[in-house]
Amino acid sequence: MRQRYLIALGSNQRHHRHGPPTRVLRAALVALETAGLAIKAVAPVLASAPIGPSLRRYANGAALISTDLMPDEVLLALKAIEHAFGRRTGGQRWSSRVLDLDLVLWSGGAWSSPGLIVPHAAFRTRDFVLTPAAALAPRWRDPLSGLSLRHLKARLTRPRPMPR
Repeated sequence: MRQRYLIALGSNQRHHRHGPPTRVLRAALVALETAGLAIKAVAPVLASAPIGPSLRRYANGAALISTDLMPDEVLLALKAIEHAFGRRTGGQRWSSRVLDLDLVLWSGGAWSSPGLIVPHAAFRTRDFVLTPAAALAPRWRDPLSGLSLRHLKARLTRPRPMPR
């Protein structure tokens, strides 16, 4: 049975073969297709500030994919692609990276297995995930809150009154 997934893509380090982060994301889309994850739509790439110790800005994007694979199998495919792009495990959290692929949402709702929780635990608080995600699938609902991606983005980015 075909499943749909929302995948967040990020890069803030040049790749020796693919070049700067924006081109790394384009190459990652090709790698997703090659792995049998059919790309249905791609969001425009945006630049964002890093979280944590990295000083380099990120190129972030998102893709809607379709596949017969279940979430844990998709995660294995994403990790294999990251590894092929030179990502190593065990490094400092939130450090610079050539490629980061995160499984954010799944058309089947919520999923939990060792090493994977869907929806992604932090996606609701990250504009660099919600902006491209809402551009692709504004009506897709978070299975836990019931809110659409458009609504989650509006909540996150709405102006807040200054404290007195």
